[in-house]
Amino acid sequence: MTASQTPATAEELRGAGLRVTAARVALLETVRDGDHLGVEAIASGVRDRVGHISLQAVYEALHALTAAGLIRRIEPAGSPARFEGRVGDNHHHVVCRSCGVVADVDCAVGEIPCLTASDDHGFSIEEAEVIYWGLCPGCSTARSS
Repeated sequence: MTASQTPATAEELRGAGLRVTAARVALLETVRDGDHLGVEAIASGVRDRVGHISLQAVYEALHALTAAGLIRRIEPAGSPARFEGRVGDNHHHVVCRSCGVVADVDCAVGEIPCLTASDDHGFSIEEAEVIYWGLCPGCSTARSS
């Protein structure tokens, strides 16, 4: 965390109508510095930055930041929730079936939503979520050995 990040992060929190706390600033910066982090990894990153924080406080802050649109929650089937700082672009994910690593995949068309439903059932569709499943390069190589 750099000194220049913290004031900008605090302004983002204020702009989203959230109270600025050291824990929220640390959490938002931890998620943005990480790569599809789980709750335990986020809690550890926040503790490294500001000291003790309860797991319940981490969950509450994650909920508030997700609701405010500052972070995104993804939950691939059979996996615990993960969080990322890339928001607002309706990108997708690829998940390794073996080790669980997650990577971003840009939108296929580049518009929101980037997929058109064959039947929208009258819904006003705002977002499409796609998860591609397979094996990452490391697990593919290990499996073929």
